[in-house]
Amino acid sequence: MDDSFSSDSSYSKTDGRTTRPSHYAPPPPPQKSKERTWVWVTIGVVLVFVFYLAFRHHDNEAPAAATKGGAGGKKGFGGPVTINTVNAKEGDIGVYLTAIGTVTPVYTSVITSQVNGIINTVHYKEAQIVHKGDALIDVDARPYQAQLEQAEGTLEKDTHILEQARMDLERYQKAWSRNAIAKQILDDQEKLALQNQGTVKNDQGVVDFDRVQLSYCHITAPFDGRVGLRLVDPGNVVQANSTTPLVVVTQLQPITVVFTVAEDYLGEIQPHINQGTPLGVDVFDRAQLKKVASGKLLAVDNQIDTTTGTVRLRAQFDNRKNELFPNQFVNTRLLVNTQHNVTLIPTSAIQHNGNVAFVYVIQNNTAHTQNVKPGTEDNGMTAVQGINPDDVLANSSFERLQDKAQVKISNTPVPASAIPENSAP
Repeated sequence: MDDSFSSDSSYSKTDGRTTRPSHYAPPPPPQKSKERTWVWVTIGVVLVFVFYLAFRHHDNEAPAAATKGGAGGKKGFGGPVTINTVNAKEGDIGVYLTAIGTVTPVYTSVITSQVNGIINTVHYKEAQIVHKGDALIDVDARPYQAQLEQAEGTLEKDTHILEQARMDLERYQKAWSRNAIAKQILDDQEKLALQNQGTVKNDQGVVDFDRVQLSYCHITAPFDGRVGLRLVDPGNVVQANSTTPLVVVTQLQPITVVFTVAEDYLGEIQPHINQGTPLGVDVFDRAQLKKVASGKLLAVDNQIDTTTGTVRLRAQFDNRKNELFPNQFVNTRLLVNTQHNVTLIPTSAIQHNGNVAFVYVIQNNTAHTQNVKPGTEDNGMTAVQGINPDDVLANSSFERLQDKAQVKISNTPVPASAIPENSAP
């Protein structure tokens, strides 16, 4: 055994142990792992190719299935399309201008004090309906009553002086007729009587002024209307010509609405005003769902607002049930014209494909696409051109309808939410 090891020069002994030389290389790794990798890559490529063929086959069959189920209406998922129908009719429709308006009272009075004094009594209740002449507020009138009495006393005294001067003038005229006095005495008496007449007139003016001041102490309603919230209380001191209001009175019946329209429509509005045939105006709530009141156009402003190119209009309403409230924002509709003998259809029957409007005309249980030209719309109805009165139109199931599709007429009520907005053919 020792001779065999010694004859091999690639090994050596060290301390009785056999060691390999440092330049000795390990054997190469096995090739099985690389072969497995190529197998899995090949399987993946095959699977991707199979899936691609399967999806391509599905895409080619989808249009054919859709054609069988939709256009012909005899095969597929729906069969004939069940629809509701409406009939086109001939009638009249109004042309309206819509705008946002503000409810504006005919009269609004902000009453302030015209005299100095202390408030004795507040007669009204908050939000009370008052009539012209009803007592509202009383201010302490004693100082003004005293001034009036003083002025009346001065007037009475000067009136008697004037009467005495006139009596003397009459005596002097008789004496002058008998040449008993000089002409100068007569002339002086005439001027004295005139001076006393002027004094009496001045005293009468003072009395009238004091009476007006006294009337300011008793404040009454200037017209029929409603008062607002109480602004003063008994015992408050008020000042003459103060800007602080004592009470606000607003007329409610009738009441007006002020709104604006573009100046381009003046040509349609002005002739009706000149002819004395006022146009009708309807007022709707903020959501434009409920009509609040109906009235007549009252007046057109005398100038156009150059910054906006609009003109203000005022319409009047009876407001018997107080439907309109001062400063309320409303939506107005002004009737400027009425189109007669036009073809009318429900707006929901009109569909759109881009800028093209069309309807489905039903003939022999088949839907035919017909382009139309919509015109004036009002209250869910639209005037159209392109169809005839009494034509039968589809009004539901637009998501399934196509040109020349077979249909089945149901005409059962369909909620508005179930009708799609617009669909293309």
